[in-house]
Amino acid sequence: MEQSVKIMSNIIENIEKVIIGKRSVIELIVITLICKGHILIEDVPGVGKTSLALAVSKSIDSTFKRIQFTPDVLPTDITGFSVYNQKTGNFDYKKGAILNQIILADEINRTSPKTQSSLLEVMEEGQITVDGTTYKMPQPFMIIATQNSVEYLGTFPLLEAQLDRFFMKVNVGYPTVQDEIAMLSHFKTHNPLADLRPVATGEEILRIQSHIKEVYADESIYHFIVNIVEGTRKHPQVVLGASPRGSLNLLRAAQGWAFYNKRNYVLPDDVLKMAMPILAHRIIVKQEAKLKRITGANIVQDSINKVMVPVVGLYGKK
Repeated sequence: MEQSVKIMSNIIENIEKVIIGKRSVIELIVITLICKGHILIEDVPGVGKTSLALAVSKSIDSTFKRIQFTPDVLPTDITGFSVYNQKTGNFDYKKGAILNQIILADEINRTSPKTQSSLLEVMEEGQITVDGTTYKMPQPFMIIATQNSVEYLGTFPLLEAQLDRFFMKVNVGYPTVQDEIAMLSHFKTHNPLADLRPVATGEEILRIQSHIKEVYADESIYHFIVNIVEGTRKHPQVVLGASPRGSLNLLRAAQGWAFYNKRNYVLPDDVLKMAMPILAHRIIVKQEAKLKRITGANIVQDSINKVMVPVVGLYGKK
């Protein structure tokens, strides 16, 4: 465990050479990576969403592809397509951009729902199907998607099914005054992203991913998670609450956070730490609730406030 946590810390510290003052966001992205998830980064323009995603890709020795989503991007640009070979009389498969380990889906909400749908299979099953043939993704595999929260002209809201497949959704936020001053000094002569080198291999990430599922969670933790999720479904201000996939992802995220904190057991605090980034984006509130500025995060917090935190008696297996 010590070695695995050290690798995770190295990745975080490497990314911090580029992204200053956002350690909590970086930690969530690394947790998503080791939990075999995909992450959506949403915020206003210019806060470093794309730079953050590029820093993650450069910190791991893996294949990387950036897909700039625009209205004219087609599903075949992502998944690939078959071309008839006149010499052999067969159809040859031309790889799409998705067949890489780390994918940056930049401005994902600027492409059509049809193109967005081409990501549904790969995000859930780690594979794509083209002309009846299935192709497995290289591992480790992760999609890091970005979108601006204030630009609506020329954008297509993400489908509910698409949102639910994102393990987490995070916001970068503006830096503090001190961090922004440090950023100006740091970027004065050159962009440190150009000098970033890998600090972890794909094999090391796969090994850490295999350890996460071994982190112990007491049955009371299961009840705690389900009660929180159930509360979002019964809330009077929601159209759609968190899904069972949300429950599974919350458990896995809590296991990942416990592992990162050098524990082989899950505490209720791990669940509370992960609940907001895991569940909030899965909740669709009623229109009248939107007018009152009630968000998915408010619904999750209300649900947490109504659930009794369990006392876990068994703190793991030795």
